[in-house]
Order: sequence, then C-alpha cells, then structure tokens
Amino acid sequence: MDSIIKKIAVLTSGGDAPGMNAAIRAVVRTAKFNSINVTGVKRGYRGLVDGDFINLEIRDVGNIIQRGGTMLLTARSEEFKTEVGLQKAIQNLKDNHIEALIVIGGDGTMRGAYEIEKKGIPVIGIPATIDNDIFGTDQCIGVDTSLNTITDAVDKLRDTALSHERIFVVEVMGNRSGYLACESAISVGAESVIAPEFEWSIENVINRIERGYTQGKKSHIIIVSEGAASARDIADSIIEKTGMEVRITVLGHIQRGGTPTVVDRNLGTKFGFESINSLLERNTGVMLGIIKGRLEYISLKQVKTEAKISDRMHYAVQNILSI
Repeated sequence: MDSIIKKIAVLTSGGDAPGMNAAIRAVVRTAKFNSINVTGVKRGYRGLVDGDFINLEIRDVGNIIQRGGTMLLTARSEEFKTEVGLQKAIQNLKDNHIEALIVIGGDGTMRGAYEIEKKGIPVIGIPATIDNDIFGTDQCIGVDTSLNTITDAVDKLRDTALSHERIFVVEVMGNRSGYLACESAISVGAESVIAPEFEWSIENVINRIERGYTQGKKSHIIIVSEGAASARDIADSIIEKTGMEVRITVLGHIQRGGTPTVVDRNLGTKFGFESINSLLERNTGVMLGIIKGRLEYISLKQVKTEAKISDRMHYAVQNILSI
C-alpha cells in the first residue's frame, strides 16, 4: 500500500444486524475526513465477485444511523468460496484501484476477509452478527437490539401465559451459539433455557415444569435456541409425556430487524471510526473487538481458527434464579 491511502471499499455480508448502517456511516465519514475515497460493495461477497460497486459520499450515508438492516444489502455467495470466485473478487478490487477493504459481518464474513488478506489486499473486519459467536470480541453489532426485541416479545407472551396458566416454548436464533437464548432467558425470567453448548434433557425440562406448578407458579416460559432443538419438537414431547397444554412461538427473523439501540448505534459508529484509524496506522489483517470494555485488535487468522466459548455462568444464573 502506498504511503497515502487514496481509495478503500466497504461491504456488509452474511445476516443483517441492526447497527450495520451506523458502521457504514462512520467508515465513509471518517474516510472522507482523511481525504480517502470510498466505494460501497453491494450484496457482500457476491457483489465483490460481480463488481457491483457504487461510489459513497458523505451525503449518501446521511439519515441511516437509525435504520436497521444494511443500505449496502447483503447476500450469500457460493462462488466467492471457490478459488476462481476469489480471484475475480481480487481482480475487481485491483481494477477499481481499491487499496484496502473493510468488511462488516459474522464469522463467515471474517473467514472470507482472511482469504482476501492472504491475497495481498489489506483488510479490516468489523464484527456484526446477532448470534454473538465470533471469537475475539465480547459483543458484536446487532446483539443488543436483538436481545431487546426478544425481551419485548417474551414479556408480551408472559401476559398470556399467566392469564391462561400455560406453558410457552419460544424459539430464538443462534445457530451454534446459545448466547441469545441464555441472555434473554435471564432478562425475561424464563423458567427453562435450552442451548446447544450445554447438556439438557426433556425429562429435566418436564421436572422443572412440574416442580414449578407444585410451588405455585402460574406459567412456564422455555427459551430454546434454534441450534439446540426446535420449539415444535420440545412442545410435542411435553404434550406427549404430560398431557399439558403448550403453545409455541418462533420469533424468526423479527430478531434481526428494527431500529438499532443506542448500544448498537454507538458500537457500530466506534468500530467504523476505528477501522479507518487502523488502516492509516497500517494495522491490517485484523478484526476489531471489544474485550472487557476495551478496543482490541485480533488477527483474522485467529478469528477464523478459534471458537468462542459460551459463558457457563450465565447459564447457571438462569437455572438458579428461575425456581
């Protein structure tokens, strides 16, 4: 890279997360402050392969900080995962005189960023996924908004559960991570949580239900992570074994949308701002992260190869306090 960076690109990839737009806005405006031109890549790595590029100016990112989703759009790309697709992406960057790339997304996005970095294009990663499953950061963009969405929805369900003295099984997102399930279970006072990282059995869930009713509970909320089981299967098993009345709610993609919270707006803004500073300091091949409240830089290679370990304490907190 030359002594002066003239042009960079930014993209969002994988699942959308509230706060992505805040990060894009900060990238563009911080870059322009430093006299750096910015190209937006539409539809993530697919757009990188297809050359779907747009010029981004300061006014183009006005009035987006409060919007969920991503103004650059996002999509999956199987072609990018091939050597031919990767080479096309690299060539498109070179043909457009792009000297560095900022990628915003989840674990798959960071793996792609590492492959680009290995080809000689400087890359900075910004973690954005509601699953919060990326190694190297305590919190990703989008997590706080998603948890608030889940909490609001389950609080409403609790009203009905109490009125009808019913069992509700609520399925939340998370893929291989039970972070959303465990954290939301604590915030809503759920009686049971099922997450992929921790052992569970339907017998234990039923025991907790029966014990709760003998102790005077009027409802029972079970939060289940999609990576551990389906709400329908859990509900069917409870009905089959107990004859109790059970209702299910699958929150689905509502957890990804909505107006980003203050936490996600500010996290996206700080990450976007620091990504440009990192480029200017020639600190590339890294992902930005927040560890114990401090900004950290983690190598993309490490992000790709190491798995994030879930917090067992939070799982224990829920189990103890839900009696």
